[in-house]
Amino acid sequence: MPEGDELDRKWDAVVIGTGVGGATLGYALAGRGMRVLFCDKGRSSLSGAGALRGAYPEESFPRPAAPPGAQRDTLAAAGRCTDEWFEHGATRSTRFVPFVGNGTGGSSALYGMALERFFPADFAPGSATRIPAESSRPATWPIGYDEIAPYYAAAEALYRVRGVGDPLRNGERMGYVAEPPTASATARELTGHFITNGFHPYRLPVACEVVPGCTACQGYLCARDCKNDSARVCLAPAVARHGAVVLDECEVLALDADASRVNAAICRRHGRTLRLRSDLFVLAAGALETPRILLRSACGDWPRGLANGSGLVGRNLMRHLVDLWLVFTGAASEAGDYTKEIAFNDLYERNEPRLGSVQSFGRLPPARVLVSDLVQDARDGAFPPLAPLLAALRPLLEPALRRMFARGVLLATIVEDLPYPDNGVLFDAAAPFGAPRLEYRMRAFERRKVALMRDRMKALLKPYRHRLLKQAENNHRLAHACGTCRFGADPRTSVLDPNNRAHGLANLLVVDGSFFPSSGGTNPALTIAANALRVAERLAGPA
Repeated sequence: MPEGDELDRKWDAVVIGTGVGGATLGYALAGRGMRVLFCDKGRSSLSGAGALRGAYPEESFPRPAAPPGAQRDTLAAAGRCTDEWFEHGATRSTRFVPFVGNGTGGSSALYGMALERFFPADFAPGSATRIPAESSRPATWPIGYDEIAPYYAAAEALYRVRGVGDPLRNGERMGYVAEPPTASATARELTGHFITNGFHPYRLPVACEVVPGCTACQGYLCARDCKNDSARVCLAPAVARHGAVVLDECEVLALDADASRVNAAICRRHGRTLRLRSDLFVLAAGALETPRILLRSACGDWPRGLANGSGLVGRNLMRHLVDLWLVFTGAASEAGDYTKEIAFNDLYERNEPRLGSVQSFGRLPPARVLVSDLVQDARDGAFPPLAPLLAALRPLLEPALRRMFARGVLLATIVEDLPYPDNGVLFDAAAPFGAPRLEYRMRAFERRKVALMRDRMKALLKPYRHRLLKQAENNHRLAHACGTCRFGADPRTSVLDPNNRAHGLANLLVVDGSFFPSSGGTNPALTIAANALRVAERLAGPA
């Protein structure tokens, strides 16, 4: 790790956050000869020393499960967020620790590796769905599908995506490096069922190497180095091949700026305050943390927060509305049942209103963790008195859940949500460095879409026995958070320009999911990676 005089140098680029957006952009810039410094608030797992791999950190929490905020060190070792957030609800406020990445690789270190393209219609969302007047959803993205398509192919190749084409994409050429392994019996059975019902299932594209014994590692750090996350694919090569430097456990407190430029990043690391200088600053800390940094960087030239001339920093949060479906098929359970194998988009591309994608979910956390989640959800929800009863029933619930999930396969439905200006991340200026607060309220439009998706799925899954595990209404599920620093051509209605540069600040970019004007109906990671490659080429030319 760099120390002393090396940190006092002026870098060509300081990249704040090492998830898909930051690591991909930084890797591309370093490969073009730029001196790149990566800063991450979490710990580095690149060396493997001290990292908790191959298991959920909650598995080592004491019994009964302690609040996540009390287990900061364990969460940090597992690459997870350790900050407590506050949700301001209609009847009560709750505290929670978001299930997002915090460390090298960001949330990609935890992701299920599904890398899907958005559809062309996602870049002109107003044309496909009647939008409620209260939404702030723009008519189009400032870039079109044709512009980003070559970078989709490049990102698929970079992340070594294995997959086959979605039939609804009409034979579009993809950048997949190989086909996935042979589908499990359960996946084959469900594929046949969906085809019989007129749907168009296909093999879900995933960024994973074929390694014996792979369990997909969804939700925790990979122990076999088969997960192609941004740390493995971009960050480590940027360091090894191109001389980039990673500064972990480095929290950016604020960006020091004047009216037109960022001059330095003010950071805290191991009790020491650092002032990092660069010609270019890239924010990629995630759709929750990036607006937090900008808002607490308020100054005389930017009294409402850095880059916040529009007043939209932190607003228009989208998080996707995800439900899980446990389906009991006739096929014998196989190891592949726990991986992400199949998907279809008929309820997204061929439905009005457009709902979202359906895909294999993969493996759930162990029963012990699930029961702890049930207890916490009850404590935070409408029935807090139920929490002690669930905790007391833990010895019965754990084996029951273990048996139930061993017999079924999980599907996930991802329903697109729209941006609303009063959904977002807010901060209490009186608290040290800003106390993070989430405000997100599902509107009638989204509730109708979720209900419609549930009705369509119940009809589609007949005659299979199945259980709906409702998650869409739970605001603490933030795996696909996006939209809090949207890009666009008009500085009055956006935070960033079409090339992800902050309006009014010549040397500040934002390349994580914050830039999304709409959330789309499928996983966002590939779009973030493709856009990072697009921005890198505009900054430094072709590779």
